[in-house]
Amino acid sequence: MKKHHILLLLLTLCISLIVSPLGAFAASSSSSSASSSSSQVTTTDDSLQRIKQKGTLVVGTSADYPPYEFTTKDHGKTKYVGFEMDMARQFAKDLGVKLVIKNMDFDSLLVALETGKVDCVIAGMNATPERKKSVDFSNSYYTGHSYMLVNKSDQAEFKKLSDYKGKTIGAQNGTTQYTMAKDDIPGAKVKGLAKLSQLVIGLQSHKVDAVMADAATAKAYAENNSNLAAIKVPMNTKVPGTAMAFHKGDNSLRAAANQTIANVQQKDLINKKYLPAAASHMKSYKKQNTVLSYWRYFTKGVEYTLIITVLSVFFGFILGTLFALMRLSKNKLLHSIAVCYIEFLRGTPMMVQIMFVYFGIGAIIQSMPALIAGIIAVSLNSGAYVAEIIRSGIQSIPLGQTEAARSLGMSKKTTFQEVIMPQALKNIWPALGNELITLLKDSSLVSVIGVGELMYETQLVQSATYKGVLPLFITMLIYFVLTFTLSRILLHFERKMKYAH
Repeated sequence: MKKHHILLLLLTLCISLIVSPLGAFAASSSSSSASSSSSQVTTTDDSLQRIKQKGTLVVGTSADYPPYEFTTKDHGKTKYVGFEMDMARQFAKDLGVKLVIKNMDFDSLLVALETGKVDCVIAGMNATPERKKSVDFSNSYYTGHSYMLVNKSDQAEFKKLSDYKGKTIGAQNGTTQYTMAKDDIPGAKVKGLAKLSQLVIGLQSHKVDAVMADAATAKAYAENNSNLAAIKVPMNTKVPGTAMAFHKGDNSLRAAANQTIANVQQKDLINKKYLPAAASHMKSYKKQNTVLSYWRYFTKGVEYTLIITVLSVFFGFILGTLFALMRLSKNKLLHSIAVCYIEFLRGTPMMVQIMFVYFGIGAIIQSMPALIAGIIAVSLNSGAYVAEIIRSGIQSIPLGQTEAARSLGMSKKTTFQEVIMPQALKNIWPALGNELITLLKDSSLVSVIGVGELMYETQLVQSATYKGVLPLFITMLIYFVLTFTLSRILLHFERKMKYAH
């Protein structure tokens, strides 16, 4: 009876960890609806005061878009530069707070803004009518033109807009260029990816025929890669100006941003100071920029990858053991809950789970770091697979083993610990090892929420060096070394267990 109480207590804890945030999220949704209606009555808000009390301005960006925002090395550490990053620093300085930059995929930025993970978005974002339905924009501070980035060997093929008909055009997901490519180039096949650097890789390997980007960005890539060329294309759709994005109703914070923008425009800082500084960063790093000089990035990525893997394996094994026992339990309630947990987690993609934990539950627990959200999501996913591995191992032991142990006077607990589990562990060890290796590789998925693991750092190197394939090749080698080493360790223990029995 005592054992059932312990299981019930653990079950209650697990359910509360999963269900209570969902309930809170629903409550938050209803309260946000109420607050939005009440905001129609009030003319002020506390967004500016909240930022000043907090002491930090959290800015969301996608730092693969030079000269708007990109990364460089500063004594081996990542530094975010570009004319928009200079604007962000000026904005934070005017507010008297510290600037915190969160780098993530462009198509995740508005979700991060709506769920409160960032205070504003500064990422070369055009103030389109569609986006204005979800967020508020500051005054525009920059207007660019659309250019096509093509391989220099193919440059002669593209002289007018009709030349792109039937071609594959790459554009970053969620951008104005993606919409324009679909609407203004009839007959073209549009391919969208999360990172512009990934599209440039596709261009160089001829997976796409051209990449549409802002003029300044296309020219930056062309100037730093002798195999590429930037071509201006006359588009039918007028590109809206670039502006900062804010959560709906954050009027006081948006007004403060407009004041900063007015001061910057009055002094013409973008053209006189910010853009020349961005160009200087690109030129200086072009001279001394090699992929191997970014070894600290790869080292940091390995460190975070191992942290995520080790902690996720630990918690995943605990959850897997618990739910395996619950599924084997004769108690119908415990059995049903375990089945629901296992089937749901195995039936949904891990990337979706990671984004739900970070943007969904993270909207309630605002202080939840991206790293913790990634570990929670990966642990929950791993627990479902480990549960089935452990269950199959326990059920593989013949019933006669249990009957023989009980006939010798062993209790149920002793029989399970000394007879069943050692044999089950031996049987499932290869499967557990395979799950561990898979988990090591799948940790790369947490890069979508801005965790600095190996794949995330690889993308930073791609953006900073304007090279696509070599950083990926180095990352592949690192993953191979990690997985091969891990497989040798697992094989060593598998042999020891074989000789022990």
